Amino acid sequence: MSDIIINSIIIVSAMGLAAALILFLVAKKFHVVEDPRIEQVEEELPAANCGGCGYPGCRAFAEALVKSEDISDLNCPVSSSADMEKIASILGKELGQQDPLVAVVGCAGTPDHRPKTNVYDGARSCTIESSLYTGESGCPYGCLGFGECVEACNFDAIHMNPETNLPEVNDDNCTACNACVVACPRDIIELRKKNKKDRKIYVSCINREKGAVARKNCKVACIGCGKCVKVCPYEAITLENNLAYIDAKKCRLCRKCAPECPTNAILEVNFPAKKKKEATAG
Repeated sequence: MSDIIINSIIIVSAMGLAAALILFLVAKKFHVVEDPRIEQVEEELPAANCGGCGYPGCRAFAEALVKSEDISDLNCPVSSSADMEKIASILGKELGQQDPLVAVVGCAGTPDHRPKTNVYDGARSCTIESSLYTGESGCPYGCLGFGECVEACNFDAIHMNPETNLPEVNDDNCTACNACVVACPRDIIELRKKNKKDRKIYVSCINREKGAVARKNCKVACIGCGKCVKVCPYEAITLENNLAYIDAKKCRLCRKCAPECPTNAILEVNFPAKKKKEATAG
């Protein structure tokens, strides 16, 4: 009986050793040597894992930087220009010039401008409400006000204003990680070029209804009149689906468009007050 036990132990041990040897040989054959630069690049990244670069985490972005021949279109919005330059130096590659971006909220429908027509009694979620009906006002495009964008931000850069019930972005904290953009089911938030002194001009409306309907639902809605398009000397404004849009890359902040808007749908942010023209003596 003892011989049978001993033989069984020997056989099992031999099988185990054989399996271990096979696994070792397979591991050696298919072993992938990782580029050590991936580790170096990842150490220079902020470890925010916010997805703003378009990859699921800093590790994946580091791998993309190392493997890509051209990194001019790759950028970590959380990293500073100096950090990205250091990464480019590690890789011996040229870094493209990236314009800094900031999140902008494209809705100005405060309770004064967009009064409630009904009351929502359900889960306090923008995603859920937007899938059920148009919202508490007549505008089917406006902000729903439950703050999913705030919850998505890891940088304390966006908060709900209790008076306007609209999200407000702190430009100093915003890293353009894109999390709030993705979180908004109405696509109200977008990333736009960040200008000096945080100045910006944009259409604070995404309503694509015809002018009269849009204006009825919100006093500051874009009505698609096209006046702003006509006065822009830089062809920065387009009109499509009853809605004007200002291209931040083409806009030169000349401020000619805002005074032409009959509904004040174009916002000028962080500009000094315009000087009133002195009356000419008669």
